[in-house]
Amino acid sequence: MKLLCSALLIASCLAAPATAGSGKAATDNVLRASLLRDLNDYLQARTRIEHISAISLSISLHGAPTNINITVGNSVLGGGVPITDTSLWQIGSNTKAFTAAIVLQLEAEKKLTIDQTIGRWLPQYPAWKNVTIRRLLNMTSGIPGYDNAPKMLADYAKNPKHDFSIPELIAYVYPTNPQAPKPTTGYDYSNTNYLLAELIIERADNRNYQAELQRRFFRSGIGLANSYYQADLYPLDITAQMPAGYFFNHDADDKPLAPLLGRDMRYESVSWMQGAGGIVSTPEDLTRWVRALYAGSVLAPKQRAELFGLVSLKTGKPIAKTSAQDPRGFGLGVAQMTTPETGTVWFYEGMTLGYRMVHVYFPKQDAVIAFGLNSQPDSKENQSGKLAIALYKTLHAAGRL
Repeated sequence: MKLLCSALLIASCLAAPATAGSGKAATDNVLRASLLRDLNDYLQARTRIEHISAISLSISLHGAPTNINITVGNSVLGGGVPITDTSLWQIGSNTKAFTAAIVLQLEAEKKLTIDQTIGRWLPQYPAWKNVTIRRLLNMTSGIPGYDNAPKMLADYAKNPKHDFSIPELIAYVYPTNPQAPKPTTGYDYSNTNYLLAELIIERADNRNYQAELQRRFFRSGIGLANSYYQADLYPLDITAQMPAGYFFNHDADDKPLAPLLGRDMRYESVSWMQGAGGIVSTPEDLTRWVRALYAGSVLAPKQRAELFGLVSLKTGKPIAKTSAQDPRGFGLGVAQMTTPETGTVWFYEGMTLGYRMVHVYFPKQDAVIAFGLNSQPDSKENQSGKLAIALYKTLHAAGRL
């Protein structure tokens, strides 16, 4: 799934009762009411267009002991139960940062380097032998995305409970003809890159990918108590905690998926995503992960610098940072953007066939916004970036950003 985001509206604050504590409480209540209005406005305006029934928001501000968590809507369109801040969401390509972080931790442990090649680790793919791990992670490998192959999409649509193996997915795009085009250069977003990275992780550390996520992140001191990974179907005790996730994308590229239109995708296999997008979590857990990744102890300084090493989405060439002239860049499983509204921020929108999860990290203010919506709509109808901008403006007007 491709990434995209933009993002962040209004507010006003007054009131100052007698004590500092009560004044802060009143101000916080005004802020919460303004953020709630932002979410309700979006939900009311976009329910029919985007096929959504719920939005969940979590905000982590610098120095604040707890997150601001706000939810609106119900578990299914037209009914169901209200969602809560512990409801689970597919986070889609936000998973890629977890995959990149495992690779970078393995590098710090001297089990690999990111400038080693596919030929070194996965000799079964000789056509890609000169592509480095770094180029996999920063999307400059030129290796095509398996989920852009019409046959793969059609096969999934025929049987969305099918358990795809990684070699099976890669086979949709691997050039078996010796004369087939070799990987190109430049930026080109591809989920295949991250399945190859997953295979390298398992070969370098002799553990499966799920075990690595559990050991390194989910059950570590980061506090990701509500984050889970499955390589195929999620068990019912997990899907019971999720709102419905609706596929409602009529884009021409996704035409082979037409049999799934309007379907609740939470019960279907996520094997087509795996290390490129298979995690489910809460927005609050995602804010904890973002802080730990960008500013905490997940990575050593050398590896964090590599994580932040950007290439331009325009040119595919390295850039120090994004700017008004070159506003979007991709690091190792993370993305940076510069907008007139927000300045320079780190962000990602992860999208699955039924869910979107957006995070935005504001490095100057040390703040994180994360929110989930329960659909994949037509690309032209995805307005999640506007919601992010609205939330940013509300927080800025309240003096929190």
